[in-house]
Amino acid sequence: MKHDLAIFDFDGTLADSGEWFSGSLNDVADRFGFRRTSVEEREALRHLGNREIIRKLRVPMWKMPAIAAYMRRRATEDIESIRLFEGVAPVLTMLRQRGIKLAIVSSNTEQNVRVVLGPGLAELIDFYGCGSSIFGKAVKFRGAMKQLGTAPERTICVGDETRDIEAAKAVGASSAAVTWGYAAPESLRLMKPTLLLEQVHELERLAG
Repeated sequence: MKHDLAIFDFDGTLADSGEWFSGSLNDVADRFGFRRTSVEEREALRHLGNREIIRKLRVPMWKMPAIAAYMRRRATEDIESIRLFEGVAPVLTMLRQRGIKLAIVSSNTEQNVRVVLGPGLAELIDFYGCGSSIFGKAVKFRGAMKQLGTAPERTICVGDETRDIEAAKAVGASSAAVTWGYAAPESLRLMKPTLLLEQVHELERLAG
């Protein structure tokens, strides 16, 4: 099915920020008082859903907004180390040329997203829903569809975590899970996304 709107997650989906995130996690744990992890434990966490990860790390939910804000500040400081995955730029350009509206919904800031995209790609994006809470993407998805005048059945939401699939289902949209980001492919398959994409060039399938 051809979609009229593709809503993308940013970190781990369009931007290769996994190494940066992994390298920052224990510093954030020390600052906010949750459990430090080894490299092996962080790999194991990729096989869990987001809520289960939070429980495993013993992170109080009331601390999540402050942690997210701190991570956004750190990302701004380190933004030069974050790059798009190879192949993202031509695929986004192709989708836009085919008349598909593009949106980005991310917990990162719009400024950071625009810097990594660069001015040319940033101008292709029709809607930015940035600074979303970890489980607040459904609200941003609805905002994108409303502002861009697109029905849920003509919308596909693309992300690398189980919460992206959950949010897409909550708003009645299709979902595309990408396996090159944070979550392990097995955990994404269990969520039964509409599409499971294993290579960046497969994003072309969003055009139908």
